[in-house]
Amino acid sequence: MQLKISNLNKTYPNGVQALKDISLTINNGLFGLLGPNGAGKSSLMRTIATLQDADSGSIFLDNLDLINNKDEVRKSLGYLPQEFGVYPNVSAEELLDHIALLKGVSNGKQRKELVSSLLAQTNLQDVRKKKLGGYSGGMKQRFGIAQALIGSPKIIIVDEPTAGLDPTERNRFLNLLSEISEQVIVILSTHIVDDVRELCSQMAIINKGEVMFAGHPQDAINIVQGKVWRLLADKNEAKKIATEHKVISTKFNTGKIELHVLSESNPGNGFEVADAGLEDVYFTVINRMIQPQTV
Repeated sequence: MQLKISNLNKTYPNGVQALKDISLTINNGLFGLLGPNGAGKSSLMRTIATLQDADSGSIFLDNLDLINNKDEVRKSLGYLPQEFGVYPNVSAEELLDHIALLKGVSNGKQRKELVSSLLAQTNLQDVRKKKLGGYSGGMKQRFGIAQALIGSPKIIIVDEPTAGLDPTERNRFLNLLSEISEQVIVILSTHIVDDVRELCSQMAIINKGEVMFAGHPQDAINIVQGKVWRLLADKNEAKKIATEHKVISTKFNTGKIELHVLSESNPGNGFEVADAGLEDVYFTVINRMIQPQTV
């Protein structure tokens, strides 16, 4: 199964061009879509999910035209938006049963078996009768995946799913996505680099509506490997370095500032070569320190 996006463009009535000639090929598995807030991630997800129309371009799932066959597409799609609301006074079991009915599972016995299976898969069986208003953030997100799985979708879209989750819930949720992606295409839209680095074999970085990189995370890291240099400096020294070098990122480390800079050769003055990571690639590409690349 393959999702092919070609030359997709979208400009909103206020003049903001959210998508600029986006082209991506996404295969079975977990695909990470990285970008800062406002990069166009949600616009792309909403377009794939048939919630808005593109101005031009095409999207195909194998031979199915997603843009011109919206009703057919929705039968093959699971969607967990960034803002996922629930009815607070209804239990997970009741709401899943209702959603399954709306999706065409009319047989009561089949629906009961489906709901039970989904609750078990998302580790919500023990709290199936609890009101959704009493769920934690992570439990609500897992419920969101449960409802997205109704109908055996071929594509599942999750938009910023781990924002606000504590580390335990985040790991539980990402493990669930990883298991699901063995059978279907799962598109994970996020601004959290670690989410993509840990799980995805396919990824893209977008910014201001443009694809800056597409390929395997390791291919992305290879672009800057051997070109990222690290130094611990005090505040005044860090300011001076920022005027002399291409600073990728800064963060506090044991009372000092750790700087990563981009350079073809050793900048000297105590710099040492860093073990480049996906975060270095992300900031380098977003800040256009290197030319956008598609692998």
